[in-house]
Parts: sequence; C-alpha cells; structure tokens
Amino acid sequence: MEIACLDLEGVLVPEIWIAFAEKTGIEALKKTTRDEPDYDVLMRYRLDILREHGLGLNEIQEVIATLEPLPGAIEFVDWLRERFQVVILSDTFYEFASPLMKQLGYPTLLCHKLETGEDGTVIDYHLRQANPKRQAVVGFKSMYYRTIAAGDSYNDTTMLAEADAGILFHAPDNVIAEFPQFPAVHSFADLKSEFIRASNRELNL
Repeated sequence: MEIACLDLEGVLVPEIWIAFAEKTGIEALKKTTRDEPDYDVLMRYRLDILREHGLGLNEIQEVIATLEPLPGAIEFVDWLRERFQVVILSDTFYEFASPLMKQLGYPTLLCHKLETGEDGTVIDYHLRQANPKRQAVVGFKSMYYRTIAAGDSYNDTTMLAEADAGILFHAPDNVIAEFPQFPAVHSFADLKSEFIRASNRELNL
C-alpha cells in the first residue's frame, strides 16, 4: 500500500494565520512558511506579535471556528482515502486543527502542540520533532511503505524530496521557481492526476 502525505494549510484548508491577520487587521501576521523558510524564526515572530497585541489561543480559535476546507478539499480527501492511506503532515497545532479535521472526516494528523497559560496566552510552541514532515516520511519508508507527498511551502520541500514522489500544490511562484524538480499543479483535478501518475498501481479517476 502507498501512503499519501499531505500538508494541511494552503492545501486542504485556508492559511489560519492569514485568516487571523485579516480578522484582527494585523498585516504582519500574514507572513507564512511561503515567505519564511525557517519555521522557528517564523513562530518566534508570531508569538512576539501576539504578546504585543494581547492576543492568545482563545481569539485564534474563534477565527478558526469560522473557517471551512477549501472548495473541493473534502471530495479530494474522500477520493484519496479510497486509493491510499492518507496522513496529514502539518506545522499547525492540535489546538488549532480539531474543527477543521472534523470537517475533513478526521484523517490522521501529525503536527505540533502549543503551550498556553490558563488565560489562553500562548507561552511557547513544541515541535513534534526536528524536521517533522521529512522524518515522518523516513519512518513510513522504514516500514516499507511507498510515499507520495503534496505541499505548497518551503517547509514541505524536504518532505517532497524524501518521498518517492513529491508534488507542489497551490504553491507560490517563488517556491515553484526554486524547486523545479517537483511537478506543480493548482487544481484538485490535476492533483488527482499527479497522484495517479506517481502511483505504482493501476488507478483511475
């Protein structure tokens, strides 16, 4: 059996930090892993902004509760699960993702955790492990699973490179230009075709 490894934000659901930035009017929070390759630098930057504005987990969760998967994402995940084992490998946090996972039918999710105070203040964040997306693929390969991965940002590229096949989906031009070795598509129909092309089995739409 083959495992499909998917990024979450920007691939299946909206970018949570961008949605929060739009709700609060804090433009600086629109920076994502599409812009900053170093995830620790990005998260420290975000935590500093939250502290500066007196915002925390409660306010972020209120915005997340209003979000829905991207158009076509639910159907795509259902399609994928009929043909592959599906795992979401994300740099989001369990404290963020639960409402969105419910809408997607609770696929397996491997991500990170936040450390918060009793008042919802975000104190720190804790990675599941270093380079978690790539290491998850390494683990699957050690169990002799074949892996096909799709993502949209700099923090997905080591996962795509480690997988037996990697696909850029909804990626910005700068990421596509820097990683021409990966096919780049922008619709779920084309993403289905790439998964079929990458599979070592006879599959159809």
